[in-house]
Amino acid sequence: MEELLDWMEYIEDVRQTRKVRHKLKDILVIVLFATLADADDWVEIAMFAEAYQDYLRKYIELKNGVPSHDTISRVMGLVSPEVVQQLYGKWQELLNRNEGEALKKIVCIDGKTMRSNKRKEGKASHIVSAWSREDGFSLGQKAVNEKSNEITAIPELLEKIQIKGQIITIDAMGTQKAIAEKIKKKRAEYVLALKGNQGGLYADVELYFRDRDRRQETRERGGYVRTTEKAHGQIEKREYYQSEDIGWLSQRKEWKGIKSIGMEEKTIRDGKGERKEYRYYISSLGQDIETFRRAVRGHWSIESMHWHLDVTFREDANTTLDKQAAQNQNIIRKWSLSILKMIEIMKPGLSLRKKRFAISLRPIQYLEEVLSF
Repeated sequence: MEELLDWMEYIEDVRQTRKVRHKLKDILVIVLFATLADADDWVEIAMFAEAYQDYLRKYIELKNGVPSHDTISRVMGLVSPEVVQQLYGKWQELLNRNEGEALKKIVCIDGKTMRSNKRKEGKASHIVSAWSREDGFSLGQKAVNEKSNEITAIPELLEKIQIKGQIITIDAMGTQKAIAEKIKKKRAEYVLALKGNQGGLYADVELYFRDRDRRQETRERGGYVRTTEKAHGQIEKREYYQSEDIGWLSQRKEWKGIKSIGMEEKTIRDGKGERKEYRYYISSLGQDIETFRRAVRGHWSIESMHWHLDVTFREDANTTLDKQAAQNQNIIRKWSLSILKMIEIMKPGLSLRKKRFAISLRPIQYLEEVLSF
């Protein structure tokens, strides 16, 4: 982390030099440290900086004292989200520089609306993110005006990030021919969810796997695996099927690189009885049922990340109206989330929300642990 702090000195500051009283590095470090220490809005962030300014001066200059909450908010609204994402990416790079060859990683793509960012006359920002399931990092994001624009945002996001050799998972809204083609062009693989909006394709794949004989044939060819999980007072049995038998699929030539189709059958048992859920997929993966299972099950990680933004970081309660400042806060929260997942605080098994609270009680001690990474 200290190497990253040194690297921050070279970030381009777009502000007019003669008007700058607080260095950009100072502002960014304050926001990151305060966010880790359970500060959620600009006032709380400024209060943290005021209370711990002597400690902060160990790492930043604060030549003109502690910036006000208005100054912090204004500066974060001027900084390009690309710059903040670049910092986050540099941190990831420093962590992974000694990483050897590993299994193909799952990169999950999904969007989240920042509900409290909405003005009366406008729409709330919708952030489409690419989340590395194995690393617990956000690889990049793209802001759009509403959820329906995800379809155009996803190719732009894919263009910005390195995905060669990885497996991309996207929910049904992003299951588009152009997106599949973009993924293959970037030399990656895909597992794309199907729903009714894919019309005949969804119906064909559903009909295939609802056939008991087809499922049995898929099992005999090694395209089947089952898992059982216990959580939240219920038992979930998941059965995964993957088949390369797609010669009959009328639309196969329209989907770049398609090699297989798949299904997840989930059986949920709880106090109310038993129910089943079915999900269907197309994929550029050849038959590899364990990798297919990892990809399908792994998509929950981006949904979990979005849940933490709301619950652990209270994002939907934040009323930052400046869209650029709100996007930068979103990146800082994801960065903080990645850090919290990596460290143990006080005792094993603490939730991420409790870790933030613990850091707020002893920020100097625990931030030093963070900086040791």
